[in-house]
Amino acid sequence: MSFKLNLSLLIVLFCTHNCIYLINGRSIISTDSIFKTPQINNNPIIGILAEELLYSLEDKYPDQYHSYIASSYVKFVEGGGARVVPVWIGKPREYYEDIMSKLNGILFPGGSLWFNQTNGYSEAGMHIYEIAEKMNDEGDYFPIWGTCLGFELLTYLSAKGEEHRVDCSSNSQSLPLIFKDGFHESRMFKNAPSHVIEILRTEPVTSNFHQFCVTEKNLTDFHIDKEWHVISVNDDWNGLEFISTIENYRYPFYGIQFHPEKNLYEWVRNKNISHTTNAVIASQYFAEFFVSEARKNDHHFADAKTEDLYVIYNYPETFTGAKGSSFEQCYMFPEDVDYVKTNNAHVQDDTNV
Repeated sequence: MSFKLNLSLLIVLFCTHNCIYLINGRSIISTDSIFKTPQINNNPIIGILAEELLYSLEDKYPDQYHSYIASSYVKFVEGGGARVVPVWIGKPREYYEDIMSKLNGILFPGGSLWFNQTNGYSEAGMHIYEIAEKMNDEGDYFPIWGTCLGFELLTYLSAKGEEHRVDCSSNSQSLPLIFKDGFHESRMFKNAPSHVIEILRTEPVTSNFHQFCVTEKNLTDFHIDKEWHVISVNDDWNGLEFISTIENYRYPFYGIQFHPEKNLYEWVRNKNISHTTNAVIASQYFAEFFVSEARKNDHHFADAKTEDLYVIYNYPETFTGAKGSSFEQCYMFPEDVDYVKTNNAHVQDDTNV
């Protein structure tokens, strides 16, 4: 059997953020199809990246811990319908490749630290970001979510580790989002209920706590503006416009400069965190959206007993708010922390509970 190859079918002249086109202008591939996968995982497990221990926590718990995860991020993920596995800092790339093969997404939490610290949050984030890019390029849908510092880390890694943030003043600042034209075409908001959009647009329900900002000019100056869809912006206390919501055009990577987990789970006083019913509704939307993205990934642990060795329930939770922390509760880990090696717990059948 022989055939003649029609070379014209191989010629792709140009693309937009939404489609790839042939010379005659006909769309042959919608990039939206990259973000639609048939499988739905109803047992999503999301990794949350640990961070170097805050100086304020070190002062309160001296010489005890090396890293931490604020419990509000764990609750944020759980509230969206997923479970959590802690992801350690200071590990070799092979560790991140292995753990990500078992997880359905990663959350980069907010915090207060420098990106140039070795063997820490940003270096672990670099491994995760590059591995996730490779997974997605190979058709293995793997989402990343960044909140505040985590959002800034996404753009920092996209800029190949070049510092591009600007100083700003947006602490204890609750704001409505200023949506950009076309925001409703974003993956993050195209299916959002109209009442959620209305709350976000008109009410001061996004909690901002950051001293650095990323601006649209920053993206352009560092040549990453074609990688990121800027969905919303805001102004800091001094009128500086900064990006507040962003998503990657090519990959299921999402960043928000504000803290929806604080509206839901943090109760520190005098920090201007809105706990109104509408603030909770809007914040919950982000948790459910991210978990819905993780449901599109079918990674899994070998079995339920193995899952139990990795989940964050194996580690103690501390009421740090009692010592004046801005976090009500935290998981804090020693430097030699590891996953549980054996599980001796008796597992009951559901029918006996």
